[in-house]
Amino acid sequence: MTFSPTDLAKAVGQGLLSFPVTFFDDDGAFDEAGYRAHVARQGVAGAGGLFAAGGTGEFFSLTLDDYKRVVRAASEEVPESLPLLAGVGYGTHMAVEFAKAAEANGADGLLVLPPYLVHSEQEGLRRHLAAICNSVSIGVIAYNRDNAVMAPDTVARVAEECPNLIGLKDGVGNVELLNALRYRLDDRLVFIGGMPTAEVHAAAALAIGMNTYSSAIYNFAPQTALQFFDALHAGRKAEIDDLMRSFFLPYLAIRNRRAGYAVSIVKAGARIAGIPCGPVRTPLLDLTREEEHELAALMERCGMPVAG
Repeated sequence: MTFSPTDLAKAVGQGLLSFPVTFFDDDGAFDEAGYRAHVARQGVAGAGGLFAAGGTGEFFSLTLDDYKRVVRAASEEVPESLPLLAGVGYGTHMAVEFAKAAEANGADGLLVLPPYLVHSEQEGLRRHLAAICNSVSIGVIAYNRDNAVMAPDTVARVAEECPNLIGLKDGVGNVELLNALRYRLDDRLVFIGGMPTAEVHAAAALAIGMNTYSSAIYNFAPQTALQFFDALHAGRKAEIDDLMRSFFLPYLAIRNRRAGYAVSIVKAGARIAGIPCGPVRTPLLDLTREEEHELAALMERCGMPVAG
């Protein structure tokens, strides 16, 4: 199935979204066979869309050659009924190069990650996002996060200029900004929750009109991720509270110990579940052995898959 920008907006706004981790071997090379198998499993587990080479997929550690292989592999393994988006980033010229590569290798859309290193004025961010949108025909989702937080006027100008800007993902959690963006552009863009471990913010985001989010734990516990998503939308507060207390808060306590663990802990969870995704690439660090044991015990207590 080919997803037009309009089709893509409808698809990503209807279900849980997830970012498959990128598989590496012990030497740090891309493990394509393992990754293909993981994407195929993730594609039929119940998510509404997958994002290859996103933040959890370590986009920032991929060469352009790696990136093309990752996106191509994912596009060939994801079910036809499920949209596949790919992360793009760095400076404008590099981001455009990655965007074109994503489209050429089968991606249905893009997620624009923050530019590398620099802080920019709003006009610079507008030009950056517009250049990426104008370089492809597929749908584009902007990601407000870190050094790329766009004001409502900035997003509105790009949305007016670029029909293929279909959504905005939030990684900031500023309620005032979210309300300003949503009330300004709710009839034009899909809004997606994108805070690390988005389940912790999902109830608050839903209350202000953000119906979907991306779940990193879907990589290793898809049933729990979908259970939480369903409970949230059905208003089963007691079930949500139980999952928060029993799993998500202890999980956060491990994740918050070191910078970069938002990615590392997902890969650790996958390895514990018997998914041989390999280590993270530097500059990220893997969990310590003791922390992996702690995570394994938590996952086992919560009935999640734990390999013997």
